[in-house]
Amino acid sequence: MKGYARQQPSPNWSSAMKDQIHHSAATGYRTGADTYVRGRPDYPPQVATWLSDTLGLNADAAVIDLGAGTGKFTGRLLATGAQVIAVEPVAQMLEKLSETYPEVLAVKGTATDLPLPDASVDAVVCAQAFHWFATNEALDEIARVLKPGGRLGLVWNLRDVRVSWVPKLDAIVNALEGDTPRYYTGEWRRVFPHPAFGPLQALHFSHGHSGSPEDVIFNRVRSTSFIAALPEAERAKVDERIRAMIEGEPELRGRNEVTVPYETAVFVAVKGS
Repeated sequence: MKGYARQQPSPNWSSAMKDQIHHSAATGYRTGADTYVRGRPDYPPQVATWLSDTLGLNADAAVIDLGAGTGKFTGRLLATGAQVIAVEPVAQMLEKLSETYPEVLAVKGTATDLPLPDASVDAVVCAQAFHWFATNEALDEIARVLKPGGRLGLVWNLRDVRVSWVPKLDAIVNALEGDTPRYYTGEWRRVFPHPAFGPLQALHFSHGHSGSPEDVIFNRVRSTSFIAALPEAERAKVDERIRAMIEGEPELRGRNEVTVPYETAVFVAVKGS
């Protein structure tokens, strides 16, 4: 990728980074990268317009995919024509991203230690990620690498609880979350307003994730960080609970293909000049 060279970490960098990653992410995503790829839903087509019109992404722009994971959102960013720099702390996920998108500059890094110069990118996008590092320190660092007027974009795919069986599935998952940061708690909002950014602006889009129950329900739950981090016997119990829930729902029981309803929430905040 033009403009940026790969940077070599210092000898103490790996241990320092581990301290910055929540234990659920460090363990669950290290062991669950393949399941993450199979189980996570795509994003609705309206996101493409939001990226170009609201975030201003085009062939002249550079964007960081922060907390890029296996690259589930990276393709959306590449489709804008922008130069994409993927930043992800979990090596196993970054490896999957690089296999899928070898043209992307993929670097190991965290939201509080971005390996990029000051005022070097037009946008930073966090898809399914900001709740992991929603701190003033992270926003300070994001603001550092953004150009004046640059955009911070936040994206989450959320199961739509307005469909009757979805809260039952969520209850199985949420009972095991422990101290894991989650979007739905709203804790991530506490870092706003932030002096470097204007107010958050939000949009919501509806869509669905269709496929076999194994992928769109079981593998989606298995890809949840704190589920993936459980011992094998405990993960098997989660599968049993989900199977019982499916058997009790006429919309799901006995079907080879199901659709999990989602709402995608997108937010933007603009860095001041």
